[in-house]
Amino acid sequence: MKKILVKFKNWWFKNSSREYLYSVNEQFSNFIDNDSYVLDAGAGTAPYKGLFNHANYETADFEQVDKNYTSSTYVCDLKSIPVEAERFDFIIFNQVMEHLPEPLLVLEELHRVMKPGGRIICTCPLYYQEHEIPYDFYRYTQFAHRHLFGRAGFTIESIDWLEGYFGTVAYQLECMFKYLPVNPKGFPMGLIGWIAAPIIIGCKVAAFLFAGVFYRLDLRFKVKSGMPKNYVVIAKKV
Repeated sequence: MKKILVKFKNWWFKNSSREYLYSVNEQFSNFIDNDSYVLDAGAGTAPYKGLFNHANYETADFEQVDKNYTSSTYVCDLKSIPVEAERFDFIIFNQVMEHLPEPLLVLEELHRVMKPGGRIICTCPLYYQEHEIPYDFYRYTQFAHRHLFGRAGFTIESIDWLEGYFGTVAYQLECMFKYLPVNPKGFPMGLIGWIAAPIIIGCKVAAFLFAGVFYRLDLRFKVKSGMPKNYVVIAKKV
């Protein structure tokens, strides 16, 4: 029964971010010729490798987080990638910027290894909980992206929301379901506790139900008002 409930929960929390991430990387891959050199910077498990199999696909990662990495072409700090200048036509840079203590230095290095006219896709969160601890440092507004990419020498072609606001709401609701207490020790003492307990438990149940609804709404209607969960940036080396 427990396994069934876990499977149902994972199905109900249909992560729209993952579907949008796959979609924007798929669109980016359509511009890449067979003889192009592609760097997946901070590739981790290389979830989008299959989209770039038609090109010369290489990866770089420092491989320090406790997770199952795809074996990297270059195990290195992204501030110092052991390749010659202007090696790559395209760079994939997904969900990495927030983990960099010195993001500008990394962007300057990515600029160095990219050919003139090359393009980079970057996705990273504005609203997300701490993760891959202790390697989690920043969250980025669209203005931070413009500032950092410009300083590194890139020309930004587009900045857009990855998901819509429904995706942000769904994620907030999922967090409510996960982290609101159900143990009486998590409630205030006395009368306030007696009043709060059923409200909190009710909110937890409602959050579970509404999270799944909003995740599915996000995949159908991309509402751009409020706070985005992630931004996606396309930039070019002129």
